[in-house]
Amino acid sequence: MCGIVGYIGKRDALGILMDGLHRLEYRGYDSAGVAVVDGDLTVTRASGKIAELEKKVSQITHHGTTGIAHTRWATHGPPVEKNAHPHRDCSGRLAIVHNGIIENHAELRRDLQAKGHVISSETDSEILAHLIENEMKTQGDLSTALRFAVRRVRGTYGVAVVSMDEPGTICVARLGSPIVIGVGDGEMFVASDASAIMRYTTRVIYLDDGEMATLEAGNYRIRSLDNLPVAKEITEIEWSEEDVQKNGQPHFMLKEMLEQSEVLRNTMRGRLDADNGTAILGGLKDASERLRELDRITIVACGSAYYAGLVGKYMLEEYAGISVTVELASEFRYRKPVLTNTTAVIAVSQSGETADTLAAVKEAKMKGILTLGIVNTVGSTIARETDFGVYNHAGPEIGVASTKAFISQCVVFALLTLFLGRQRQLSLVMGKRIVEELKRLPELVDRILDGRELVRDVAEKYSDVTSMIFLGRKYCSPIAYEGALKLKEITYIHAEGYAAGEMKHGPIALVCPELPSVVLCPKDSVYEKTKSNIEELRARGGKIIAVTTEENDEVHEFAEDVIEIPKTLEMLTPILAVIPLQFFSYYTSVKKGIDPDKPRNLAKSVTVE
Repeated sequence: MCGIVGYIGKRDALGILMDGLHRLEYRGYDSAGVAVVDGDLTVTRASGKIAELEKKVSQITHHGTTGIAHTRWATHGPPVEKNAHPHRDCSGRLAIVHNGIIENHAELRRDLQAKGHVISSETDSEILAHLIENEMKTQGDLSTALRFAVRRVRGTYGVAVVSMDEPGTICVARLGSPIVIGVGDGEMFVASDASAIMRYTTRVIYLDDGEMATLEAGNYRIRSLDNLPVAKEITEIEWSEEDVQKNGQPHFMLKEMLEQSEVLRNTMRGRLDADNGTAILGGLKDASERLRELDRITIVACGSAYYAGLVGKYMLEEYAGISVTVELASEFRYRKPVLTNTTAVIAVSQSGETADTLAAVKEAKMKGILTLGIVNTVGSTIARETDFGVYNHAGPEIGVASTKAFISQCVVFALLTLFLGRQRQLSLVMGKRIVEELKRLPELVDRILDGRELVRDVAEKYSDVTSMIFLGRKYCSPIAYEGALKLKEITYIHAEGYAAGEMKHGPIALVCPELPSVVLCPKDSVYEKTKSNIEELRARGGKIIAVTTEENDEVHEFAEDVIEIPKTLEMLTPILAVIPLQFFSYYTSVKKGIDPDKPRNLAKSVTVE
């Protein structure tokens, strides 16, 4: 994996491909390359940033109107030029770009080498180029050769192929890794992420698993792997090009954090029913009666979305009275979870393409379980695969470290809690109170954003530490995990998040003056308990950074630094408490000279298992 872009039409392909690669940089990568068909097939690759590739392509004097390009995030083989995409076949007449994992690559490699193929890289992806070359000898055309080649593959793929023998064609196929086709005026585009092509068209077609397409200038044909025609709707992208720009900010991450009050407004717009103290969720309307019968929910997610799921667990159990488990999607299908016809599986994913989460959805569906999606990207695979769902409406999130999507996910869980709670035990009075507090959230978030300079000062003070601990109880325990994850992701400082009560069961052995602790201690139902944990840290020389509610003056007595957030309902406090931790990580990253938008080794959308 990581990013695919392709073009066929009348314009210079190289310029469009390079622009698309730049727009995919946020996904994380370690090498890049382009292949352009112009009588010949010119392939140019480079390890490192796209700037290194630009130096090479600047020497190309002849440009074609058909081409494919790729940014690679290493899975098989180190990030060196020979492992970069596009990969050629032995003849040098075709080139492929590939996202995903070919699990049987070693077996296929041996078989191809026995037939005389010379495989020059350490990647699993190059195998596809040789498989297609093999099939071209008997099938005759590129589309059929691709169809037969991918049938031999065990694993996942989003693949695009060009050939000198069919210079006016790009062939693509998808299984488990996203492929988006862009429809222009006399030209066609292909990408793994619509942001790569939305400058040129907002009309797109999302391929489903087991589908492939043949693209020509102004024309496309979509078929199944069984060679049956497939009718697909063209979808209009709801985001604008401006949405994926920095808007004058130095980093996407900062821009997206500053958008968070508006994100909450967008997530809640038209969804709050103040009179009835409930939420209006159109995506769940047709599932209302089935949801009423639920007695258990399993949330599956990865990374930050998993922590949002933990926040949702507290909300749903306390106010909707439903038993909830939260599972790492990467482990869900390897267990034998107890699922019944009164269980629902909720999949949470910003991109809607997270491979582990998608696999969990498919496992649940195979068992006949009701599946719901909480997804930010319209038209994404998880949005299409789940039975029902709720969109975040957070807008495109470019920063690798999730910020605005995370708080949007938490708010969606609050809305879902209202919806399910009012079906059950949640009173009208309490429902109305939650609605009113949700309405206040954007204003409260703006107050936190206005005070971010204080967080910057605290972050710079601790930017040279080598390790930190984040602690919280009840609703704030998932925020401790999320705060630690943010710090690891974009500052490379080792950090651990714990439920504060667990500190005494082992981690307290680490506490010393050189190990500061960020403690989430709002004035909530467990405040006194958390305060006791702080005293335990202080008794061992630990330094405390406290995140607490406004006007809690006593916290200054036992914390070196204090960051305040406005008071709200306990169930909504995580949404406010996480924002200072996001800024803390951001400003630490900037102070250390690290680009927070492009943390090493990470990818925005993880489409491999």
